[in-house]
Amino acid sequence: MSLTKDRAKQFVSSRYAWAVLGLLTLIYISSFVDRQIIAVLAPSIQRELTLSNFQVGILYGTAFSFIYALCGIPMGRLADIYSRKLMIVAGLIVWSLMTVVSGFATSLSFLMVARFFVGISESALSPAVYSLLSDYFKPHQRATVFSVYAAGIFLGIGIAFLGGGSIARAYDWRTSLMAVGIPGLFIAGVAWFVIRELPRGITQSEDNQRYAVEADFIDVVKYILRKRTVRYHFLGFSFLAFTGYTILGFIGIVLTDIHDAASLVPQYGWFMLATGLSVMASGKAADWLARTYNDSYRFVMGMVAGLACLPLYYAGLFAESAMAALILIGLANVISSSYNGIAAAILQYMVRPNMRALAGGLYLFIISVVGFGIGPPLTGWLMDAVFTGPYGSARALMLVFACCGVLGSICFWKAMQSYEEDAERE
Repeated sequence: MSLTKDRAKQFVSSRYAWAVLGLLTLIYISSFVDRQIIAVLAPSIQRELTLSNFQVGILYGTAFSFIYALCGIPMGRLADIYSRKLMIVAGLIVWSLMTVVSGFATSLSFLMVARFFVGISESALSPAVYSLLSDYFKPHQRATVFSVYAAGIFLGIGIAFLGGGSIARAYDWRTSLMAVGIPGLFIAGVAWFVIRELPRGITQSEDNQRYAVEADFIDVVKYILRKRTVRYHFLGFSFLAFTGYTILGFIGIVLTDIHDAASLVPQYGWFMLATGLSVMASGKAADWLARTYNDSYRFVMGMVAGLACLPLYYAGLFAESAMAALILIGLANVISSSYNGIAAAILQYMVRPNMRALAGGLYLFIISVVGFGIGPPLTGWLMDAVFTGPYGSARALMLVFACCGVLGSICFWKAMQSYEEDAERE
């Protein structure tokens, strides 16, 4: 049950609020470990279940991303109306159980059904968290707070590479799936007793707290999308997601096909852990820019993510040694993926309190479709049909990264021009 507003205000930006942020980040880490672990274990699963490369791709990507993207929007709307705490905890229980159950799979269809349920349950998490954190913290802290939460993406991926892979090598892929799924069930118990449901809009001024939650779904979507800043936001960060998903999907190809260094691929997990730190630093910088100049300057960190990485990507993709390629590409990814927290944070300033979760669901839907659904396949086609030779994959990737960085930065600049007109007054 929600607290009264007078009581809830005691929790805003308190030490308790930061503890809840830490717990929500831990839950996000769990979601990405369970999401990414299939890719880490793919070779072992493929051998035992006799799967083709296409089937592995469907299992890792389509079986998860399609249902995740599709369910994100209705889950966001539900989180704007019903208990965000309940959605977070229930989702955590379901995806953890499905990951454990996956360890008993005897066929591709078994694994795909489990992945569908992982996708559905994980789609409930971030929209609810975005809305909840906007009430737990004051508006000027959001880029920092959301970036701490978003760091869980890369901590989770790094743990999946390093921890899940190590368990699989010591035992087998089934044990690894069970080992990474079980902790989520214990975390869910802690979350149920620790997280409190705050009134929506508690950080708003008294004059701006009267927003009806009964608005029609279509009307709310139209309200969100009619803002130019939101449209440029979605488009710009989709370009950056395009880059992020693509390098994650093809780093193994670069190291294996160009340098014959498959043994180095798991070490990419260390750069994922480092990216978690860059995400937090980017959020802190974005809040500093907002205080020093104006709120629209948070978009500058999106430009940094899109452009500052390009020299490092170029040097890494065309490096002569495998170790140089790993280090330079890894450092480039630390920069190019640093936008994840500010992307979610900026969106919260564009919508009303009863629309925050749905806006988050729309954002996740768009970047999943563009980044995960279009990025790797299009880049793969460029590698197969357009660019050939020893460094063909490097040329294809560099073209994609350069276009996405430039086009994304143009979108952010355009978003800055309309920010004051579109931002909600707090």
